[in-house]
Amino acid sequence: MLRMRCITSLIFIPIIIGAIFYLPILAFGIIIFLISMLAAWEWCPLAGLSLFYHRVLFILLCGLMLCISTLDMLSGNSLERIHWLRIPDVLWVAIWWWILVLPLVIFYPSSAFLWRTSRILAILFGLLTIWSFFCGMLMIRQYHYQLDHAVGAWRLLYLLILVWGVDSGSYLFGKVFGRHQLVPKISSGKTWEGLLGGLLSSYVIFFLFSRLTVLHISPISLLLCSILTVLASVLGDLSESIFKRTVGIKDSGNLIPGHGGILDRIDSLSAAAPVFASLQLIIAGTI
Repeated sequence: MLRMRCITSLIFIPIIIGAIFYLPILAFGIIIFLISMLAAWEWCPLAGLSLFYHRVLFILLCGLMLCISTLDMLSGNSLERIHWLRIPDVLWVAIWWWILVLPLVIFYPSSAFLWRTSRILAILFGLLTIWSFFCGMLMIRQYHYQLDHAVGAWRLLYLLILVWGVDSGSYLFGKVFGRHQLVPKISSGKTWEGLLGGLLSSYVIFFLFSRLTVLHISPISLLLCSILTVLASVLGDLSESIFKRTVGIKDSGNLIPGHGGILDRIDSLSAAAPVFASLQLIIAGTI
């Protein structure tokens, strides 16, 4: 399993980095859209959508939401219509969504009755989770795009490496040192030792990037962004875990060998991306 994860990572990471730095913003948006559509397809079993035409309707609804968001964000005017604290409306919706998700995770399994008794709520959960990922990723990539195409690319790369570092560090430390379960009611495989390993990995990544000037963020601001982003990534991971546990599956799919499905790879980013995007806009306006 670990060997396959490493092989897959070595293949996909250069491709992802190349797409971030060399694809035009529209082409990058299309790639993120396609990834989101695959994630939406994998969400269907979590929402209890077993019939094919139900899945198609869900995909179409999700695609419509993302297309509307794309027209707004890629119009070139989204950063000119920033409201309070310089955060666009799409990111405010995502932030408030994850604030609402937090008690659902904390009070699981008692909170599970909300989507066990209502398929509509499970569908809404999936739509907003995938939409948060989509909007957050695009907002980071297009940051100051007209002035310098590389600024947003470097920040997006930092976000990905930070989240990957937390995930990989948690996995490796948990495998080797894991003894005390973190949230046994949600995931028996997550441990406190793994979480500490993930936090250590994220600090190493922050330390290395803070020595560079490509992010154009002060070390203190970057540290604050990183801490809140890492906490958000843990929330995103746990939120998908409660759905998988509810329906009794381990992975959302098997599209990525050794890693599971697309949804398993973007669950942390679905919360981390809008948080990081919002924080960078706050910093740009106030620091």
